[in-house]
This record gives sequence, structure tokens and C-alpha cells, in this order.
Amino acid sequence: MDYQNRAGNKGAGVAGASEANVDRRERLRKLALETIDIAKDPYILRNHLGSLECRLCLTLHTNEGSYLAHTQGKKHQTNLARRAAREAKLSNSFADAQRLLTGPGTESQKKHFLSIGSPGFKITKVREPLINLPTGDNSAREDVGGRVGMLFQIQLPEIKEGVKPMHRFMSTFEQHIEPQNRAWQYLVVAAEPYSSIAFKLQARAIDKSEGIVLSAAPGSRPREEPGTWSFWDPDVKTYTIQVMFQ
Repeated sequence: MDYQNRAGNKGAGVAGASEANVDRRERLRKLALETIDIAKDPYILRNHLGSLECRLCLTLHTNEGSYLAHTQGKKHQTNLARRAAREAKLSNSFADAQRLLTGPGTESQKKHFLSIGSPGFKITKVREPLINLPTGDNSAREDVGGRVGMLFQIQLPEIKEGVKPMHRFMSTFEQHIEPQNRAWQYLVVAAEPYSSIAFKLQARAIDKSEGIVLSAAPGSRPREEPGTWSFWDPDVKTYTIQVMFQ
């Protein structure tokens, strides 16, 4: 770079590397001021010392001019390109996974509908009867049953035609409404167009065995029933869920 014919020159000839570097940074700073709104830059961070940091490149800068010049440099632009490529790759991988789950030619979209409020419900505590049954040895008997649980009856008179209610168990770490507490879990029930509701349960193991012993009529053989089950009655529009704890 030749500074010989510029105003104020005192006879110096070709600028050295340091002067050229200063001039280059100034030109980059002016270019960045014209193209970048520093208030909306997601990578700028002002630390407790008043200096500026680039969170993308992990570099430290004394002022905004130095940071803006850095954003136009090779290192920052290369890191921007790498980040864009990595995000595009992750996005494509997620789209491929969604297509595997939903089938070819379909896209999973979040369903939106106008909620009409929460449904009514009734909760009843239940206990499995304790029955004294004979074992393989004719002279020995054992007590079977005694588990406790809850029976949920949700009334859905305005449920959408063709929609069947659904439920699932959710841990405390999957929700962000209440403080996370290992002592609790949730039973979530959804039925369009009602708002989803959740019942707070103790974080005890849920009995999902095929059958538990229930009492029968006197003189008849005890019958078995699944410990945890659900049933949708479309005639009376009631969704019943029984939860038994181990």
C-alpha cells in the first residue's frame, strides 16, 4: 500500500504490515457498521470486565469496532459456514427420522384446535380385595391381593365425532408447570376439543400385569382382571381409567 501521495505525508513510502493491518481493520469495521445491527447479533457477549466476546469463535475484543472487524474476518465467516452446515445436517436428520415414524410422503404437524375447556371428572380410591386362596399343597393357603389404586372417570359429552380419548403416564421431569419432584408422576388425558388434563399421582410403580384377583359372588371362583386398564364408552361419553399400584 502506497501512502506517498496522500495528504499529510512526510516522505514515508510503502506502508508496513502493521499500518496495512490497521487500515484493513478500519475498512472492515466500516463495512460491518453498514451491514450488521450489533444489537441483534446472537454471538456478541459483554463480560463483567466491559470487554466483548464472540461466543461463536471464543475470541475477546476490547471495543465494538474490534468485534465488528472480527465478524468480517475469515475465522468468523468460516465458523458461520460450519455452523450453518451442521444445523442443516441436523435438520435433515430430524426430517428423515420423522418420515420413518410417519411414513413416506407425510409430514407430522402439530394439531391446532379451539379448546372448549377442561372436562369434568370423578376420582375414586379402590383397593383389591384380599383373598385367601389354596396353594398347590392342599393343606396350605395364601393371601392374594390387597393392592390399592385409583379409578378415574372423565365425562366428555362434547367430544369431537370420531375422536377417541388417549392417556399416558408422564414423569415429573417431562413437565414444566410445577417444580420437579421425584415423589410425583402424572396421568395425562387428552380428548379433542377439550383441554388436556393431568392427575398428580405418587411416584409408585404401576401394576401393568395381565391380571389381578378380584372377589366374585359367594361360592363362585374369583375372577382376574388387568391391574391398569382404560375403557371408552361412546354411548355415555365417559372415559374410565383404573390405575393400580404395585
